[in-house]
Amino acid sequence: MTAGRLTALALAAALAMAGCAHTASNHHHPAELVVGSRAGAESELLADIYTGALRSYGFPTRSEEAPDPLAKLDSGAFVVVPAFTGRTLQVFQPGATVRSDAQVYKSMVGALPEGIAAGDYATAAEDKPALAVTDSTSKGWGGNDLSALPRHCDSLVVGSLADASTPAAVGSCRLPAAHEFSDDATLFAALQAGTVTAAWTTTADPNVPADLVVLTDGKGALVQAENVVPLYRRNELADRQLLAVNEVAGVLDTAALVEMRRQVIAGADPQVVADGWLGEHPLGR
Repeated sequence: MTAGRLTALALAAALAMAGCAHTASNHHHPAELVVGSRAGAESELLADIYTGALRSYGFPTRSEEAPDPLAKLDSGAFVVVPAFTGRTLQVFQPGATVRSDAQVYKSMVGALPEGIAAGDYATAAEDKPALAVTDSTSKGWGGNDLSALPRHCDSLVVGSLADASTPAAVGSCRLPAAHEFSDDATLFAALQAGTVTAAWTTTADPNVPADLVVLTDGKGALVQAENVVPLYRRNELADRQLLAVNEVAGVLDTAALVEMRRQVIAGADPQVVADGWLGEHPLGR
């Protein structure tokens, strides 16, 4: 075979390889992002909201459960993990006593491990401990603000779910040990029957009966804030990916969280519910 023939064959092979490489690059798909959650409908719902937000910006994303999503985030197995500000702060700085949403967020950011960062928190979407009372109790206390509770501290009988994490005190009132109940239905029935005078719930609990009054922390200074916040792997999200994650903070509120949780409890698929909410609140527009 002549040298010219060898050169031609080599050139043809090189061109063929270049063509294959070009074809492969045209069919390359970006890496799939993983949003982590704990097992349970409430955690899954938040993960599906952020999954849908990233998908709405065109990024392949899926959600995945794990017993300890923060550990998976720290290891790099998860890229985003939705959380609540106060609970996250207590994980990394146990005993922190700040209360307001801005103070809790600032302290939480400062307590996060080096490889984890926090996106924008949803100022209007929270799920912090709250006390429910009967309408007659609310009227007797002169309103529905939690600040009235310390004046009635001596006569309080408090109920809570058996696995609930609740404040030991509200303002100057050191609360008595709570009577524990197995589920919301029996807890709220005890409140309605007068067995307890106040029942711990949360601000985003969809199971509170309509005839009960959830006391509001009007100044945000009595119970530690628990706002929805996305945690993510530092330096691993592109600018538009972080924009997608942060945009949730501007549209999600507690009322929407309550309604979506209500749908999930009724049997709806969390991702379908999340996508429905995102459809009504389109991002990236």
